[in-house]
Amino acid sequence: MKNLKMSIAAMLLLAVSFTNAQEKEKMNMDHGKMNMDGMKMNMDKMQNAKAEAILTDYFSLKDALVGDDTKKAAQSGTKLVASLKSFDKSSYTKEQQKDLADIIEDATEHAEHIAKSPIDHQREHFKTLSKDITDMVAITGTKSTLYEQFCPMYDKGSAWLSTSNDVRNPYLGKKMPSCGKVQREINN
Repeated sequence: MKNLKMSIAAMLLLAVSFTNAQEKEKMNMDHGKMNMDGMKMNMDKMQNAKAEAILTDYFSLKDALVGDDTKKAAQSGTKLVASLKSFDKSSYTKEQQKDLADIIEDATEHAEHIAKSPIDHQREHFKTLSKDITDMVAITGTKSTLYEQFCPMYDKGSAWLSTSNDVRNPYLGKKMPSCGKVQREINN
């Protein structure tokens, strides 16, 4: 009888130990999952910061063109090249990575031309660059509300992005600063 009581006590002790071990492992796994989720959130924030840096440089370039400032546009183009080259596509799907690689390659080429061209040529490249940045935002999203604006008078119609719904035309600059209209609002 004493052996039976000892065996039951040992089995109860073993069961309690096993349950505690399972709970501990579950807690560790949950903690690990939280750490992985935290890492993913940090990676997403870093990615968003890189995409937002590209937008900041793009808007600086747009503002320079609005003000007919060739030198500032060239400097902004150089900064934009660096931002585009530092963009990491790895957190996106394979298809998005391919699309982003194409967009960034094209946008980089146009930003490089802007960095070393007279203002008329800067504006020509800004037109395609604006399409590239709009395509990028469609994939990466943005924390800001953006406005796609359109000027019917420049090169058979040209679009650009802005952080304001007030039209400030980068293609016609000081000659016609308010020529154009808001085509759509981008919230994503």
